[in-house]
Amino acid sequence: MTQLRIASLVPSATETLVALGLAPCLVARTGFCIHPADALKTVPKVGGTKDVNLAKLEKLAPTHVVVNVDENRRETAEALREFVPHVIVTHPSRPEDNLALFEQLRAAFADQPGVNERAAALSAEFSAALARCRAQARPGANVLYLIWREPWMTVARDTYISTLLAEAGWRSWPAVLGGEHGAGRYPALAGDEAWLRHIDRVLLSSEPYRFGPEHLAEAQALCPQARVQLVDGELLSWWGARGAAGLDYLGTLSDPR
Repeated sequence: MTQLRIASLVPSATETLVALGLAPCLVARTGFCIHPADALKTVPKVGGTKDVNLAKLEKLAPTHVVVNVDENRRETAEALREFVPHVIVTHPSRPEDNLALFEQLRAAFADQPGVNERAAALSAEFSAALARCRAQARPGANVLYLIWREPWMTVARDTYISTLLAEAGWRSWPAVLGGEHGAGRYPALAGDEAWLRHIDRVLLSSEPYRFGPEHLAEAQALCPQARVQLVDGELLSWWGARGAAGLDYLGTLSDPR
């Protein structure tokens, strides 16, 4: 039987594969795949999510590569199919899609010891967190979730981040859909949009731009009437094994007390 050799080109997927007990099978990751650090410190890096070093990856001879519609380029996935027997394409776009993701990965690696049981545990943990989140009564709010500055960039309403915020009754702005992939999913702002006057909360993400305390005043000037705060971007944008913790974290942010 061919030895299982997995490459993951998506941080959330890498973390989830480790949670499934597949760390010993990982032969490649991106430089952004950093969690959990102890399990990944000896796994070779093959570039970033958008600039994968295909030559280096091919030399590592993966039997499976996990990619994502939103984070990896389509041409990367197509090139991988030239030398990788199994390319696993993921695309969680809503919190509940985590359940389908756990099943997708379980089915792909069901013959590995413990995978079925760990996938079931992840599903149960996530389902419980989703139920807790939906059981909380919260006031609605108009939210601007910023991921970049110069220019300001935010998230479309069909991204994982926006649909996660919706679980708290929060409406992300602008009111646009970005489609399956591409720049439209992360629109840039001019800074003079009329709807900015109606924003209640501005969330400054810790990634991909590392917003810090020094950016609070600048963001406050964008929406003078809004409450501005720094938030953990990993918890609000990473899916998979981190999905349950993300829902619980969202609950702390939106708690009206």
